[in-house]
Amino acid sequence: EVLALLLLTLPLLQGLAAHLHSLLTGSYIPGTHSIALVGCLNEHIARDIARAIMDKKLAACVNILPKSSALYFWKGELEESTEILLLVKTRTSKIGELSNYVRSIHPFEIPEIISLPIEQGNPLYLRWMEETVPRD
Repeated sequence: EVLALLLLTLPLLQGLAAHLHSLLTGSYIPGTHSIALVGCLNEHIARDIARAIMDKKLAACVNILPKSSALYFWKGELEESTEILLLVKTRTSKIGELSNYVRSIHPFEIPEIISLPIEQGNPLYLRWMEETVPRD
């Protein structure tokens, strides 16, 4: 039981330790924030999803990138389409919630939701992200 409790509270303890370290040293801990990539069928869907993410306060910022060509295999066939890409900037701790939410509102059967940790960046921007996205 103790081990299970420790495993369940580990993410919370890690988050608190990271926050305390950041406050005491004024430094950024790599991986605290992430960028999630979300592929969308068209600009209307992209805007709707971006607005929904922001309304839920799951991100500090969502960029909507213009059309790009995509080649991929779907059900054994090579497909080609155009997509709109969302760049979602958020806390790494929010990626699971963000992914679940996007899957619940996205029209694709298997939406593209991929995240990459932010290793470095403008300290002022990273601090703004920290202040903008509510903690878990």
